[in-house]
Amino acid sequence: MKAYNPKEWFQVLFLIQKSDTLVKLGPFMAIIFAYSLGIAWLEIDYLKIGENSWVQNIPIMHSLLSFVISMLLVFRTNTAYDRWWEGRKLWGQLVNNSRNLALKLAGMLDDSDEETRKFFRRTIPIYAFALKEHLQSKVTLYMLDDKQDEEIKPEIDPEKHVPNQIAKLMFAKVNDLYKAKKITGDQLIVLNLELMSFTDICGACERIKNTPIPYSYSSFIKKFILAYVTTLPLGYVFSLGYYAAPIVTFIFYVLASLELVAEEIEEPFGTDANDLPMGKLSSNIQKHVEELI
Repeated sequence: MKAYNPKEWFQVLFLIQKSDTLVKLGPFMAIIFAYSLGIAWLEIDYLKIGENSWVQNIPIMHSLLSFVISMLLVFRTNTAYDRWWEGRKLWGQLVNNSRNLALKLAGMLDDSDEETRKFFRRTIPIYAFALKEHLQSKVTLYMLDDKQDEEIKPEIDPEKHVPNQIAKLMFAKVNDLYKAKKITGDQLIVLNLELMSFTDICGACERIKNTPIPYSYSSFIKKFILAYVTTLPLGYVFSLGYYAAPIVTFIFYVLASLELVAEEIEEPFGTDANDLPMGKLSSNIQKHVEELI
């Protein structure tokens, strides 16, 4: 996720990044500009359509449709942002739950039980890294130091659901601690609730990733924008002349940018500039857990 200072207007307004909609829409804007110029030349110089032509009334249609398209785009961007913000809240919960689990384990385990402490010191942050790779649809094996994970690597099948397997290992370890009477039944229940929250977060993230905006809705908005923009110069040429070309291009830029931004943030677990910084959050979890246990 790109970090910036919203108070620095100069940088926000004039610094163009590769992720900016202006860069992505550049070729389409050039096509719309050329198309609008062609319509202006056709109506003004070639066909020489008079002022009393019915074509001059086309802007009335656009004034009626402008409210509809604005409402659609507002709903589209709000829905996409809700998905992005829900993903951020889920990863915030993962950070807090990882800390809580580490805090409770640090208080429950004996200082002499270094083996168990080492196990959870490694597996808790590994779950975050594995969830990141899982959501980005990559084959996951432990992302941390290979040599320190050899004792648990053989128990993980990277072709299956890796976060579930890691959660299973952690619960099995907690259950072994209870059987060995290193923790009480009440402590087992407390730790079980923390481990359940990991799977709940994973399932919620999968719901966001695997349930995109319905195709028919997204397709309709794109077609609506295209139809709206391509018919704009037909009527506005009479009042704006050749200036209709840059104005129509700018309108296309505004409308298409809103749709493009919504597309980018509706799936917050990718690798785009505005997606969630899951790698950074996972590293923070690793740092905090190692400090606590």
